[in-house]
Amino acid sequence: MKVIIIIPTLNESGNINIIYNKLKKNKYSKILFVDDNSNDGTIQEIKKIKKRDRRIEIIIRKNKVGVGSAHKEGLMYSYKKKFDVAVTLDADGTHNPYVIPKMIKYIKFYDLVITNRFKYRNALKNWHWTRKYLTLFRFYLINILLNINYDTSGAFRIYNLSTIKKKDIMLAKNNSYSFFWESTYFLNKKKYKIKEIPIILPYRKIGVSKMKIFDVFSALNYLIFFSIKRFFL
Repeated sequence: MKVIIIIPTLNESGNINIIYNKLKKNKYSKILFVDDNSNDGTIQEIKKIKKRDRRIEIIIRKNKVGVGSAHKEGLMYSYKKKFDVAVTLDADGTHNPYVIPKMIKYIKFYDLVITNRFKYRNALKNWHWTRKYLTLFRFYLINILLNINYDTSGAFRIYNLSTIKKKDIMLAKNNSYSFFWESTYFLNKKKYKIKEIPIILPYRKIGVSKMKIFDVFSALNYLIFFSIKRFFL
């Protein structure tokens, strides 16, 4: 089974070696970083690792195009290179790579394996209360407006590329954070088999979040618009 790990990056120089050290012992076929032109040394750190590990690949984009767009580009690369399984996760240290082998076991029986931050009672216990309640609000709002019962907005997931059609993932048009719930919505609508894995999600220790207040309002507007439009899709 050819497994690719996709990690979008934007100014995550302090986290690159940490996440790589957690991944390197596993025999993944490729570790792909999709970088939105970081200016803090992230690209240089990745290139240093690339010199000693042939599995490392990096796509450097000229501008900040969006995390959803980075995931799409990584997935398009994965289809083109004929990987069987694509794992996507954040570079900020909140997603635990040690969970990946467990998730891969499920991908043999499911098309998409996603992670759920709300099944464990204290999964978000280290988060600031404003971010915690904003995340909870988004979770319930998405579920109500889209009539879906999954934790759809997380980036830590696994795609079975041998069963999911590329065109079905690309139905999700959003290039920002809404890509995650939008792609899950369409895959669920297309009757792909989805499995949820409960996880603990610690708050990042190094670096700062890239999500701004503009992203929050933009995502809310997109969700409301999409929830109306979906009846005509």
